[in-house]
Amino acid sequence: MTPANIIDAGDVLVVGAGLAGLYTALKLSHRPVTLIASAGTHKGSSSFWAQGGIAAAIGADDSPDLHTEDTIRAGDGLVDETIAALLAHNAADRLQDLVDFGVPFNKDLNGGLALGREAAHQRNRIAGVSGDRAGREIMKCLGRLAESSPSINMLNGFSAYELAIEDGRVVGVFADTGKHPFGTTLIKARAVILACGGSGYLYATTTNPQFANGAALAMAARAGASIADPEFVQFHPTAIHGMGDPAPLATEALRGVGARLINARGEAFMSAYHDDAEMAPRDIVARAVFDEIQKSGSVGLDLRGQIAETLDEKFPTVADYCKKGGVDPRVSPIPVAPAAHYHMGGIKVDQNGRTSLPGLWACGECASTGAHGANRLASNSLLEALVFGARIAEHIDFTVPIRAASSPQPPMLAPTTTIQQVMPAMQKLRDCMARHVGVVRTREGLEEAFVQLFRLERIASDTPDLSNMVVTALMITAAAYEREESRGSHFRSDYPNKHAITERSTLTLDDARAIASQACTIDHDAEQHQKETGTGQLMA
Repeated sequence: MTPANIIDAGDVLVVGAGLAGLYTALKLSHRPVTLIASAGTHKGSSSFWAQGGIAAAIGADDSPDLHTEDTIRAGDGLVDETIAALLAHNAADRLQDLVDFGVPFNKDLNGGLALGREAAHQRNRIAGVSGDRAGREIMKCLGRLAESSPSINMLNGFSAYELAIEDGRVVGVFADTGKHPFGTTLIKARAVILACGGSGYLYATTTNPQFANGAALAMAARAGASIADPEFVQFHPTAIHGMGDPAPLATEALRGVGARLINARGEAFMSAYHDDAEMAPRDIVARAVFDEIQKSGSVGLDLRGQIAETLDEKFPTVADYCKKGGVDPRVSPIPVAPAAHYHMGGIKVDQNGRTSLPGLWACGECASTGAHGANRLASNSLLEALVFGARIAEHIDFTVPIRAASSPQPPMLAPTTTIQQVMPAMQKLRDCMARHVGVVRTREGLEEAFVQLFRLERIASDTPDLSNMVVTALMITAAAYEREESRGSHFRSDYPNKHAITERSTLTLDDARAIASQACTIDHDAEQHQKETGTGQLMA
């Protein structure tokens, strides 16, 4: 497909206008930067909805070494310890960057930064903004700075859907605006940074907006990039149930100040699952909530008493959700359920954000640095975007010349349908992932997911949004199928134990297709054997 338009982005093209994209662009703004913002700089990104804050060991009783220790422990044996230390030791400087940018962090009585605590942290080290509005306030501040910067060229309304490759190097992206008549724009640059979010919207219940659809991972995977740890999807245990798509979030900080989880019988249950009860790591709390919903029918977050009385002041976002949903937390618990929240996996990068593809860097949730392992420590996500955004800005190579008359590889995909037209197929994919590749996984469920994803892939052949969703879903499912153990956010009920020795997953799209094809062949052979031996009815 020949592009209808070609845009020369010059030195650096940043794809995505969440925290990772905006911050990286601002750190690079001493030179011309082009920033693609498919939905503007506000509600289109997951960063906008972040409630907790940014983890940084700046308290008098804290240290980067303790922060590193907590990060490694939460990651359940798969954290790259060098990366975890780098993250923790750079946190204070990156937090100061935001203070310098004008982000109005919560202050204590002495005028210093107020620090809260979240699950699996040994110390109070979470810097929040406007109560539980960290994400939106940081995004508003950085968005204003980027939009007013003379060196940052904002391309609003463009959605990148495929990487442009020339002589084995990434030289830009193919994008469209989603408007009829469809037209492909080639946006070229000497260096491309993918910062366009995670994959939560692949699941029927999620805290993520529609744009968190795995597009960055899929673009990189289709171009041949190495993908790391895609099986590790973090499910937030306390999404507010029954209040829309995406599901609003009851921040973990509520449990940090004493909120309790109770089942339909009114019983507090977390102490039966972990010694730290409500403050246990997220994967444990999510599975406990999932289990109690199966057993009793529902789970609620009990704020009754002092927390509910001060909710408007201290947690205004949650208070607004409750008012809109008709829930009075002074009288009854807030209904909650696990929801896809954060993807620890992503495009594999080194400590400077460089991917396995020449010319391509990645930052934020779409990247996998090794900092999170099998389970992200609370409030390390925004911090990771800052730390690696700064490292990319410091180390990126944009000295490669762009040949004016060059012809990058044409896009494999061609936009011919709107999202609305493929929404039923998207919903089938989201239901499939929630059912078979969710909080609890089994071999049989993962094999069924492969079958459904192959069917959806045939439907999606000329639809970039759905095609990218299928590719990322396939990567997650294949890695989950291969990991025959339970670790962190990945739980296999048919392999409930943890291996004594393990390592991070690394695979390509070709690897994932081979795994899926083999699994489907095995499944087909088993069905044929049942028919031939007459055992099918016994196993039905």
